[in-house]
Amino acid sequence: MSAAVGAMSTTKDVKFNCQMEEEELKNNKNNNVGGEPGKLPHSDDGHADNGINDGDELEEENDAQMKSEKELDLGPQVSLKEQLEKDKDDESLRKWKEQLLGSVDLSSVGETKEPEVKIQSLTIICPDRPDVILPIPSTNNTKKSLFTLKEGSQYRLKFTFTVSNNIVSGLQYANVVWKTGVKVDNSKKMMGTFSPQKQPYACEMEDEITPSGMLARGSYQARTKFLDDDGKCYLDVSYCFDIQKNWTKPF
Repeated sequence: MSAAVGAMSTTKDVKFNCQMEEEELKNNKNNNVGGEPGKLPHSDDGHADNGINDGDELEEENDAQMKSEKELDLGPQVSLKEQLEKDKDDESLRKWKEQLLGSVDLSSVGETKEPEVKIQSLTIICPDRPDVILPIPSTNNTKKSLFTLKEGSQYRLKFTFTVSNNIVSGLQYANVVWKTGVKVDNSKKMMGTFSPQKQPYACEMEDEITPSGMLARGSYQARTKFLDDDGKCYLDVSYCFDIQKNWTKPF
């Protein structure tokens, strides 16, 4: 009798253990994605992969892609004259280039690949006041005030310049102003992209207002640059000006 009970007990234990093993195998299968039952997924090098390596690899791939995009080889730079003469027998391409470049003055197109920009004048326009034209090149005496503006007055800047040889892309005006050695303004204004032509371009900036108040009055130092989107500088001038309570006389 005891032997029979023992046999029945042993049979129950074996069945129970088998059920536990089956449930454990099922749990292992559910908890493992893409790996063998009961084992952690492994990478090719034999080490356990916890997902961090995949993130690092993805980040490295993104960095490599960004680097390759930055280092994209656009081919050799070609002069505008070569571009205009190239495929000149193809009417569709010729019309497309004319539409893209606009009315390009062929007499202003040279053999060189680099554009040439000459700033002819820098003018400060104030309502009901004579225009203030800064000398180019600027005077050697940078400590001498070139002009005076009234506090709280409206003004705008106007530039005239010529472009030759090639198209200048992303021409911009950068200006930094100091007062008693402290930087009080640092601005950049995009002027645009311009093709070569004999007639000078004229570009006017938006209206601005001079600062006002007792602390705003006094002498200022300024440095103005004209650069393209490649960082090439076409003009770099430094000068001084004053802001006073009233306009200077006689006017």
